[in-house]
Amino acid sequence: MGAEREPVIGGGAIGTACAFDLTVDAHVHTGFAAGRDAVGVVVSAADRAGLTVLTFADQVGPDTTWLTAYADAVRRARHRTEMTLRVAAEVEVVSPDGWLALPADLTQLDALSVAVSALPCRGQLLDARAVRDRLAAGEMTAEQVAEQLVQTIVRGLERASRYVPTQLARPLALLAQAGVDDAAVSPALIADLAAACRGTGTVVEVSEAWRSPSPSLVAMLRDAAVTLVPASDARYAAEVGGWQYLRRV
Repeated sequence: MGAEREPVIGGGAIGTACAFDLTVDAHVHTGFAAGRDAVGVVVSAADRAGLTVLTFADQVGPDTTWLTAYADAVRRARHRTEMTLRVAAEVEVVSPDGWLALPADLTQLDALSVAVSALPCRGQLLDARAVRDRLAAGEMTAEQVAEQLVQTIVRGLERASRYVPTQLARPLALLAQAGVDDAAVSPALIADLAAACRGTGTVVEVSEAWRSPSPSLVAMLRDAAVTLVPASDARYAAEVGGWQYLRRV
């Protein structure tokens, strides 16, 4: 089903109704990196889905060599659609101080989508399995994991926002992957995360593919006046603008 122009109304923020604009998809992938389809194929699928804004956010790093070709492909596609097409890139935070695995040239980008897929800890990057193992061994508590993750995100956003506008990709998804309950994320941590997003102008992606953040965290972020945007995280063109989780949230 294509994206409808009637938004889905959610919880309140600052005393007003808050809605997702389901004609916006803030994070899609292409064959340049994690996706499977060409830019033009993704654009055609988004047109059929009735989208008005589409943000390409392929995964990049210091060794990425195709960024110019990627940006050029998106710019060429702008001539074939009335949609707004944005050139972004997904980058990982790789150290506790917020250091990012940035490509050499950011001038091609309209935005950076900041992700934390592994927890930087004492010179290591702990994936979900490693975090789960440390929790099981009693080496970390759920609350410590949540605190370190939020601190890492905050520092990453502060650093990334110095360069280009920022988005936060699949926020706190690492917690769910590691089996950490939302209860570990205290109101104080949400307040810190929300303040960082507002202070840096970061919009938070609500990911269809990752089901992240959870409905309860979405509600808390809304109440903290954080700007939320739909993001399919689509790896296939057919997944672009296809909302199921977003409608429930």
